Amino acid sequence: MGVLDVFRRAPAAPAAEPAPPAEKARGLPRRGLRMLSAGLVDRLTASWSTTPEPADALIRKHHRVVVARSREQAANNDYMKAFLRMCGANIVGPNGIILQAQARDPSGALDQVANDAIEAAWWEWGRPANASVTGQDSWRALQRMAVITAAQDGEFFARIVRGADAGPWRIAVQLIDPIRCPVEHDIERLDNGNFVRAGVEMNRYGRPVAYHFTTTDEREEQYRYGGRAFVRVPADEILHGFVPWLSGQKRGLPWASTALYRMHHIEGWEKAAVINARVSAAKMGFFEWQDGMGPGPEESHEPITIDAEPGKFHELPPGVKFNGFVPQYPQGEFPGFLKAMLRGVAAGMGVSYNALAQDLEGVSFSSIRSGTLEEREHWKELQEWLIEALVQPVFDAWLEVALLSRRIKTQAGGTLMAEKLEKYRNVEWQPRRWAWVDPKADVQAAVASKNNLLVPASTLIREQGRDPTTVYREIAADIAAMRAAGIPDELIALSMGQTLVQPQAPDEPEDAP
Repeated sequence: MGVLDVFRRAPAAPAAEPAPPAEKARGLPRRGLRMLSAGLVDRLTASWSTTPEPADALIRKHHRVVVARSREQAANNDYMKAFLRMCGANIVGPNGIILQAQARDPSGALDQVANDAIEAAWWEWGRPANASVTGQDSWRALQRMAVITAAQDGEFFARIVRGADAGPWRIAVQLIDPIRCPVEHDIERLDNGNFVRAGVEMNRYGRPVAYHFTTTDEREEQYRYGGRAFVRVPADEILHGFVPWLSGQKRGLPWASTALYRMHHIEGWEKAAVINARVSAAKMGFFEWQDGMGPGPEESHEPITIDAEPGKFHELPPGVKFNGFVPQYPQGEFPGFLKAMLRGVAAGMGVSYNALAQDLEGVSFSSIRSGTLEEREHWKELQEWLIEALVQPVFDAWLEVALLSRRIKTQAGGTLMAEKLEKYRNVEWQPRRWAWVDPKADVQAAVASKNNLLVPASTLIREQGRDPTTVYREIAADIAAMRAAGIPDELIALSMGQTLVQPQAPDEPEDAP
C-alpha cells in the first residue's frame, strides 16, 4: 500500500433514508389511520379502555355494583320507576300473555272441544291460589314480576315446583331473587367434569346443568352472600331469563345499565336545584354591623329579626346594614338541560323520551306517531323473549302434569288423555297490543290491505290482541242471536257495515203470460 493509498479518502456512504412513519411500518396509510379515531391513544383518550374484556370477566367485576345501583335508583328515582312501570305495562299488559290452543284433528280442522278445555284449565290454574307457590300471585302477576325483575336486575330466576307443596294442581312457580345466585361463585372443575361460572354449573359446551343458590328457603332473610353452603338445583327446574348482549354471557345486566350513571347525577342535580330554588324563594339576608358600631364581644344582645309583610318597610337600628341573599339558579337553562339528559337516558332504556318524561310539549302528530311505532317494535321483541324464556316452558311443564292428573275437563264432562300430549302442545300466544295511533286512518289502511289480499283478517285481529277464532265465534253468536230475535238479514248486514246484494231475476221471454 502506497502513501497515497493511506491518505486517499474512502467513498462517502449513501445518505440514510428517513425512517418510515409508524403507520407505514405497520402497512397502514396515514389517511386510513386518521379515520380510525376511536383507536388513537393520546392524552384525550388515556382513560379509555384499550383491552376488550370477555363477558365473564365483565359480569364478575361489575355485576354486584350495577345491580345494587339499579335497585337504589328503582327505589328513589322517578324516571327509573316509570321505566319499570312501562316494562310491565307494555310487555305483559293488563291480561298477560294469552293462551290460544291450536290442537287439530287428523283432518287438519281445529279440535275446538279440546282447545276450549285447555284454555279453561289454563285460566283456572292461573288464579293466585294455584299459579304461585305462595298462593298469593296470579299467573299474570308472576309474568309482570319476572319482567320487572329482569329490567331492574338484568335477569330472573323462576323455579317450577312439583308435588304436594305446589298447591292444588301439584305444579306452581316460585320466583327466586337473582342475588341468591352469587356471580363470584366459580369452580374451575367439579368431580363430574362440569364447571361453575357465575353460580351456573355447566358442561364443557356451556350448557346449564344446575344452578347454585345460597338458599331457596323463604324463611332466611339474609342470603349469606359469598358463603359456601350452596343449594344445587337441577337446570330442568329453573328458568333463567335474561337478554344477552355479549357472546358467552352467563348472567344478565340491568336493562338501564348504560343510563344509571346519567340518572344518578340528574337526581343529584335536581335536588341541588330544588334546594337552591327553595332558598331563593325564602328571600334570605344577613344584618351586618358597621365598623365601630354594635355590641361588644362580651355584651349580650337579642338578634335582629324582621317580619316581612306586603307594603311594610322597617327602619334598621343605627349602624346596621342589610345584605340580601338571593340565589338566581335555576333559571331558563334548567328545562333544556334536563330534556337533553333525559333523551340520553331514554335512548339507553330503549323507550321514547316523550313516554318516559311524560313530555308532549311541542310534539307534532307525525313525530310522536313515528316514535311510538318504533318503540312498540321494541316491546314486541321483548314480548317474544318473555314467551320463550318463561311462558312456553311453564306451559309445557303444566300441560304434562295437568294431563297426567286428569285435570283438563271438557264441557261435556270428558277428560283429555295424556297419550295425545303432542297434539295438545300446539298453541299460540297472544301478547298485548295497543290501540291505533290514528284510528280512522289506520282502520282505513287495514281494511284496504285486507280487501287487496295483502293481509288476512286474522292478522288484523291479532294486531288488536284478540284470538281470530274467538272473534269469529262471537260474531256468529251475535248473528244467531239477532236472527233468533227476528231481525232481518238486511238489518244485520247493515249493522255490521255491509250491504246485502239482492240477486237479480232472469229476464222473462216476451211471449210469457
